[in-house]
Amino acid sequence: MRRKTFDGILTAGGAILTVMLLVAGALLMWGAVFTQTQVHNQLAQQDIYFPTAAAFANAKPGTEVTPGMKPYLLQYAGQEVLTGAQAEAYADHFIDVHLSEMPYHGVYSQISNAARANPKETSLTGLESTSFQGTTLRGLLLEAYAFGTFGSIALIASIVSFLLGALSLVLTILGYLHWRRTSPTVQI
Repeated sequence: MRRKTFDGILTAGGAILTVMLLVAGALLMWGAVFTQTQVHNQLAQQDIYFPTAAAFANAKPGTEVTPGMKPYLLQYAGQEVLTGAQAEAYADHFIDVHLSEMPYHGVYSQISNAARANPKETSLTGLESTSFQGTTLRGLLLEAYAFGTFGSIALIASIVSFLLGALSLVLTILGYLHWRRTSPTVQI
């Protein structure tokens, strides 16, 4: 095989790889922006706010804000829940804490089973409703967190793809320059 033919094949492959990496980077960037925008817009509609800094200053066991919440939630004091990370913090360190303080640790299936086993116990009906609402909101917030994480991963992958595409472009240009200088008679 002639060296010029071999260099031409590698250069063409490099050009194709460059285009593929740049297209992948653009699609990943679109996915990242789309995901982050959707997470933000969906959470904004829920109008959920973290407790204020004053509430954290007065944190006591058994109240709305407990001392154990501070390390996870104080950084967001008074802010609206708008990102996946905020949704995860609110779900796991606010809602889950309150659910765990309920009878049956707030587990809906256990409360529901107890309510069906004791239909005359009206307090279980209210508890069942509260548990259902809490676990549903927690699940929805954790889903927003998951999609926010997917968006963050897509952003990182997009940046890596663009960087690799730029490197591939430089190598393709160098390959093209080498191909132009190579004599058509040189064999591999």
